[in-house]
Amino acid sequence: MKPDEEKCVIQHKLRSMYTRRDTMTQEASQPPAQYQQTDSQQEMSPAPQMDRSNNKGSGKLSGKVALITGGDSGIGQSVAILFAREGADVAVVYLKNQQDAEQTLQKVEQEGRRCVTIAGDVGDEAFCQQAVEQVVQAFGHLDILVNNAAEQHTQLSIEDISEAQLERTFRTNIFSMFFLTKAALKHLHQGSAIVNTTSVAAYKGNPQLMDYASTKGAIVAFTRSLSQSLIEQGIRVNAVAPGPIWTPLIPATMPEEKVKSHGSETPMKRAGQPEEVAPSYVFLASEDSSYITGQVIHVNGGMIVNG
Repeated sequence: MKPDEEKCVIQHKLRSMYTRRDTMTQEASQPPAQYQQTDSQQEMSPAPQMDRSNNKGSGKLSGKVALITGGDSGIGQSVAILFAREGADVAVVYLKNQQDAEQTLQKVEQEGRRCVTIAGDVGDEAFCQQAVEQVVQAFGHLDILVNNAAEQHTQLSIEDISEAQLERTFRTNIFSMFFLTKAALKHLHQGSAIVNTTSVAAYKGNPQLMDYASTKGAIVAFTRSLSQSLIEQGIRVNAVAPGPIWTPLIPATMPEEKVKSHGSETPMKRAGQPEEVAPSYVFLASEDSSYITGQVIHVNGGMIVNG
């Protein structure tokens, strides 16, 4: 190849590389500044991207039954859709957003799978026990538990975090995982999987979400400890640590200008979408990850974390 021809080839490759990089970083435009009084997905602008049409599914979860907390919207809804596409029946546990939960149910049923929705507070152990029994009664068994429900409350200082807020955040985000796992354990079996949702905040911290970040750190320790406890039973326990993802929690709990810049601090310069996180849950719930337990997958737009 002549020098000029070689130079042209190199330039073409560089242009292609940077074009792909631009596409990757600009895949979704930043949301406008906004605030909403509820955490309903129906009020978000733009609507989060929940379901990649090019993801066809391949039966990775065929015949399985999954219980997903916080499955009415955001990451949980996207996981429910993808689990159904991979062959699983799905139970969705949610707090109060019935319209979002019904949308999840419809999307699961559109995939040809069964779905039940269960409303209640996962911070209440009695409710968690009832929810698990309701799932087993509806489907006959339980194979996958996705502990995903969470809440956050922005505060400028630790002095602004009340005892009631502190307890509420811990009950929803980490107590619920103990409650649901305890209730589900007698129904789980060799080959079952538990997938917990932690956060990049567990590794990087967040001065305005101190109690939330603390619960997410606890989830990492819980995942590692539980995985060691259940390994001899053949039950794998892993976690996903999303970075800044466009979910209802963002416009419902963050200042408007923070919403506008959500995700811009990542190397990809944008917030992620629920559909970009959900495949990690499929991987950890399926036999594709049969030699993985006690680990965390980081889906965060390129942020490097330690620990």
